[in-house]
Parts: sequence; structure tokens; C-alpha cells
Amino acid sequence: MSIVIENVSKRFGPVQALQRVSFTLEEGKIYGLLGRNGAGKSTLLSAVTQRLFPDEGRVTVDGESIDGNDRALSKMYLMSEKLYYPENMRVKDAFRWTEAFYPSFDKQFAWNLAGAFQLNTNAKVSKLSTGYSSIFKIVVALSVNTPYVLLDEPVLGLDANHRDLFYKTLLAKYSEQPFTVVLSTHLIEEVSHLIEEVVILHHGQVLAKGPREELLSDGYTVSGPRGVVEAYLPGKRVLGVDTLGGLMSASILGRPDRAALPQGLELGGLDLQRLFILMTSDPEPAVAGSPKTGGGEV
Repeated sequence: MSIVIENVSKRFGPVQALQRVSFTLEEGKIYGLLGRNGAGKSTLLSAVTQRLFPDEGRVTVDGESIDGNDRALSKMYLMSEKLYYPENMRVKDAFRWTEAFYPSFDKQFAWNLAGAFQLNTNAKVSKLSTGYSSIFKIVVALSVNTPYVLLDEPVLGLDANHRDLFYKTLLAKYSEQPFTVVLSTHLIEEVSHLIEEVVILHHGQVLAKGPREELLSDGYTVSGPRGVVEAYLPGKRVLGVDTLGGLMSASILGRPDRAALPQGLELGGLDLQRLFILMTSDPEPAVAGSPKTGGGEV
């Protein structure tokens, strides 16, 4: 049980939005799909759910191609920026309409969740504010009960309380009966505790992918007196450095040799947001002749 993405490419005029993207979304895991604006996240999710057609490559769901395959496509639900409901449809009618397309839609759960979010079910979906439009789409996405739920910027316009309610509801539903979730978001620090697997897109290509803890274990920081840090850096894969007066902190890809750590340096770990920023930043000259690696949504 999985979604397999194989060599998917998509171009919009001169812009190469996706370039031979390949990875697998396994059953019952929460994925973080991360990337800067223009990285291709929305384009990829649209291609996976056939809301647009890639120029090349293929997508299979549980071993079946999605091409012209309603059964395979019905196993996925994509929450995106676009609203696919008639302009004058009210929220409560949208629930009934969704149930007709997704027989597994839990209407009672949707009503309860709408109440928890204080969503006006008599409002027209086209007249909802940005935040409540996101809430409406969240309610639907968490109620369809498809094996694969893809969430593209789900908390756009939500305040801190509503974002917290969304994260708690998602985790509770996942804990009750695991399903595959893809979270595409810029709020990396907020969702880091939810994510099991990470896929980082950069300029339409997969820059990194793997279990969150495994990715984080492949990076570390050293900090201490500037001269000591600078002497330690040559030969290391330096992601970036920060200085404050006579002190310096460097972020490095790889695993440290603790026995060879010079006296006066402190080791630290990288969090997911810091790792993402460093990996996708534009290259700059590195300190002490060491290279800095660095790295966009169409």
C-alpha cells in the first residue's frame, strides 16, 4: 500500500517546475513536504492527484496507475488553495455534496469538527474569510476518510489557537486509525513534532528525503571561540556559520567524531527548520575556505 512517484517532470513555459521527481509515500505515515516558494510542492501534489498532467513520469496508487483510474484517484484527497464547490453553495450543503463523491465521508465528524472550529455552516463557501476557508477545507479533508490525505498549506490564515486545534485533531485521528498524510507547509517548526518522514524539494528536484530523526542525526553544530571553530572547519561539509563577537557557531552535515573534537568546542544538534533553511539557502562564501552548501512553489 503506497503512492509511488516515478520520474515526474512538469514545465510551465520556460519554468521547469518539476524535474524527474521520484519517491514513495508509504502507508500509515505522516510526511512533511518542505520547500521554498517556487520549489514545486503544489505542482507535485496536483500531479499526484491528476489535477494537472505531468509532461513525463508516472504515479501509481497501491500498484495501479492513476491515469484514467477513478478507483485509484478516489483513494486520495487533496486539500489545496482552490475551492472546488459551486459559488453559492453553503457549508452544510457542501458536506452533503462531498458525501456523494466520497462515500466514506463522516458527516457527523464534519459537523462536530465544524462546531469545534466555530465554522458557520450556513455561510456560503465562497464568502468565507481566508482563515475560515482553510478551516472548511480542513474539516472536509479530515472527514473524507481516504487512505491518503494530501494537505497543501492547510493552516493558511489560521490563528495560533485554530492551528493548535488542527494539529491536535489530525494527530488524534491518525492515532485512532493511521492513514497516510502529506503536510506541505512553511510552518516547519510547528509541525516538526508531527512529521515522521521528510521530503525536501528544491528547484523542482528532491534535495533530501528520509525519516526525520535520521536526517537530523546527519547534521550537527559546533560552537566556541571563533579561532577554534575556524580551525575545525576545513574538510567539513559546512552548511552555514553565525558569529557574535569572538564567538562562532557552525552547522555541519555529517556525524561528529567526538573523540577528535578540539577542547573548547561544544556540540549541538540541528532542528528541522534550521536544517531546511541551511540546505535551501543560496550559496555564500564559507569561512576558512570551507564550502557552504545551499540550495523554490510553482
